[in-house]
Amino acid sequence: MNFKNIGIGIGFAMLWASAGVTSKFGLKSVEPLVLYNIRLLVAGILLLILAAIQSKKMILPIKTDWKHLFIFSFLNTTFYLGCFIIAMQTVAAGIATLTTATGPLFIGIISAFWLKRKLLKEEILALFLGILGVGIATFPLVKTSYFSWSGILILLSAIISISCASIYYSQIKTSLERVAFNGWQVLLGSMMMLPFTIATSTWSKNIFDTTFLLAELWLIIPVSMISMILWFTLLKKDPVKASMWLFLCPIFGFTYAHLLLNEPISIFTLIGTMLVVIGLYFGQRKKLVVK
Repeated sequence: MNFKNIGIGIGFAMLWASAGVTSKFGLKSVEPLVLYNIRLLVAGILLLILAAIQSKKMILPIKTDWKHLFIFSFLNTTFYLGCFIIAMQTVAAGIATLTTATGPLFIGIISAFWLKRKLLKEEILALFLGILGVGIATFPLVKTSYFSWSGILILLSAIISISCASIYYSQIKTSLERVAFNGWQVLLGSMMMLPFTIATSTWSKNIFDTTFLLAELWLIIPVSMISMILWFTLLKKDPVKASMWLFLCPIFGFTYAHLLLNEPISIFTLIGTMLVVIGLYFGQRKKLVVK
C-alpha cells in the first residue's frame, strides 16, 4: 500500500469537498458565474506565477500544447465549473457531493470504451459499494433539503464533462509541467467563460463584501490550486484508480455541511461512510491498470 498516494488522495478529497459549502456562502453576495469567473481568473494567474517561480522563467505552451489545453480547459473548467455553480443555486450542498461521487462510475464506463479495456471485478465491486454508500449517506438529505430536477441534470452534465477531461488528460503528452498546465487550462477556461458571465450577469445585484472575499480566497487557493495539483498527480498515475478518491468527497462534504450549514448527520451517513471505505479498500487492493 502506497501511503504517499493515500495521503495525496485524502488531501485532495478534503479540499475538493469544501467547494460546495464555500460556494453556498459566496452565492449570498454575488451571482454564480461572477463568483467562479473571478475565482478562475485569479487562480490561473497565480498558478502561472508559481510555475514561473519554480522554473525561474515564464512557461509558455508550445504549438502542440494549445489543442490539448483548449479541449481540456473547456471540459474540466469552463463547462464543468460553469454547470456546477449554476446548479448550486437550486441544489443543496449535500446533493452536489453525491453527484461528485458518481464520477468514478462515468470514468469507468467512458474509459472502457475510450481506452478499449475491460472493467475489473474489483473495480466493479468498488464502484457499486461506493455508489451505494453515498446514496445511503445522502438519503436523509434528499428528503429534507431543496433540489430541482433541472439542477440535478446540470450537475450530471458537469460530472460527465469532468470525467471525459480526466481520461483525456491521462492520454495526452504535453511539454508543460503539472502546475504550468493547470495554470494555463484554468486561465483559458476562465476566458471562455467570461463572455457568458458578462452577458448574463446583473452587476447591481453583486455585493463584493467580506463574505465574498473569504469565499473567493478559499475557492482560489485550497480548491482551485492545491487540490487540483493533487488531482493531476493522481490522474497521471491512473485515472480510474484516482477516481476512487472522489468517493470520500461526500463524507467530507457532509461534515462541512453539518458544521457550517447545520445539515444533519444520521445513521444513514455512518452506514454510507462504512460502505464507501470498504469500496475504497477493494479499489486500492489491486492496481487498476488502464491498458
